[in-house]
Amino acid sequence: MNIILILIMLFFWLLLAFYSMLTLMGVYFRVKKHERPVINHYPSISILIPAHNEGVVMENTLTAMSRIKYPGQLDIFLLDDNSSDDTPVIGKAFQKSFSRFHYISVPSGEPKGKSRVLNYGLSFIKSKYFLVYDADNQPEAEAVKLLVEKAETTDNAAGAVGYVKTQNAKKNLLTRMIALEFQVFQLLMQCGRWQWMKLGSLAGTNMLLRKEVVDELGGYDVHALAEDAELTIRLTAEGYTLPIVPLSKTWEQEPETLKTFVKQRTRWLIGNIYLLEKVFISKQFWRKRAFFHSIQHITVYLFFALLLLFSHLFFVGSLFNFFEPTYVAPILMLWFMSYIVYTSQIIGAIVLDRDVSTMNVLVAIIMYFTYAQLFAILLARSTGIYVWKRFIKNEVIGWDKTKRFKKRAI
Repeated sequence: MNIILILIMLFFWLLLAFYSMLTLMGVYFRVKKHERPVINHYPSISILIPAHNEGVVMENTLTAMSRIKYPGQLDIFLLDDNSSDDTPVIGKAFQKSFSRFHYISVPSGEPKGKSRVLNYGLSFIKSKYFLVYDADNQPEAEAVKLLVEKAETTDNAAGAVGYVKTQNAKKNLLTRMIALEFQVFQLLMQCGRWQWMKLGSLAGTNMLLRKEVVDELGGYDVHALAEDAELTIRLTAEGYTLPIVPLSKTWEQEPETLKTFVKQRTRWLIGNIYLLEKVFISKQFWRKRAFFHSIQHITVYLFFALLLLFSHLFFVGSLFNFFEPTYVAPILMLWFMSYIVYTSQIIGAIVLDRDVSTMNVLVAIIMYFTYAQLFAILLARSTGIYVWKRFIKNEVIGWDKTKRFKKRAI
């Protein structure tokens, strides 16, 4: 029993050291001087916006798209997946007013979801690159140009990945916590992996990809709810890189109610459990540099929840003398360091993003005891749903869109 306890503690200490190193690498990447790449030719770009009943946000989204500054050929395709609201009316109005806007009605098909819609878009565009934005996104004017410059000047780049910011961060406590989580992932984890291992991960939106490369890989996996993570590993397995460009920013809505948040994150986690299944059974996901992405994926979506669970069990067990006195101090230190590392990542992110405020610091201090704990609960819920539908009922797990809210344009 003592040997097992020592091995478990050693594993989690290594995990904390890994997260700490990623944080330091992310900080270094953000503070060091970056020269903006210079290119002589800006290749053709197609922006793909998958949409289903997005009328409440579509006008603001397309207005933001109309402000994009790009010196090369740029076409914007609204891919309407059988909307029954005013999404088609808004899309057609922009198509009539702007020559680079195109409203596309996507034929019905199965399975439902973003991957199938994107594959349909890929079937007819002719540009060198395509860029994916979710239907609630409002990219900044220079976002596309910055991504193209980085992709064109990085060896073996399949594209480039920008930064996703929260438009409604100040709405309530939940949206503040989601915004801080995104700052940690985008500013520290993403930048840290790129600085340390030259690994980047597609973020689902504000991501540039070379059409030819994605076509060679067979497009998107239509069964993957986490299509961005799944495509990331396949691209990496083929030797491609995905450089991170934090100055390329888009603003998007995040869930404003706990119910909407749970539905969204359950879908995300089910998609990542599907990917974990592929990771464990497919040799492709352990080839070359894809090995590091697969390990990182397991670390984030499995070991992080275990770290939360074991740190709490160790803490309670130490308080009630369930462990020998020799191990009490190291166990309590593990729990304490889990909190320190998690909170330090958040504080570091808001400092780097110049988003320091009394409220954000207070939220960062309590997130480990509140927001982070939701992750373990959501993972258990998502795993139960996935096992029940995938293996017991043998059903295709469906796609469920996130509820939008009416917001002003930024």
